[in-house]
Amino acid sequence: MENNTLVQKEYKGCSTGHSSPVVNPIKIVYIIFGMLFLSIGAAGTVLPLVPTTPLVLLAAVCFAKSSNRLHSWFLSTRLYRKTIDGFVRDRVMTVKAKLALLTSVTVFMCISFATMVVFHTPVFLKILLAMIWLSHVIYFALIVKTVKN
Repeated sequence: MENNTLVQKEYKGCSTGHSSPVVNPIKIVYIIFGMLFLSIGAAGTVLPLVPTTPLVLLAAVCFAKSSNRLHSWFLSTRLYRKTIDGFVRDRVMTVKAKLALLTSVTVFMCISFATMVVFHTPVFLKILLAMIWLSHVIYFALIVKTVKN
């Protein structure tokens, strides 16, 4: 009887080697958003008004915060290398990537501005939005270096 109790105590304390990993819910959220941004960004390579570069950048951030393995996989994809690898590594972009980025930023800023006009937003917020748009144009058109494909 005493021997059986000793075996049970030892069994409770031993590890089987199959520990269930603790899942961090924040990492799951990052993975979901990363996949969402990547999917929409990939669609943007063929759809004219869907911005590819900003969405791929967001996907890169999400994957970097979610898991090393997923981030490494993403860095090896053709979409990443084609759209933002040069910008991340050397702060350079192709003319096509710059135009796509600035076009999408301009379209979304115009939609935001039109919404501000409809809802009679204060003038200082409209000026702030215009300054944000202008800073994007200046940064990507004049500061980020342009390279050929």
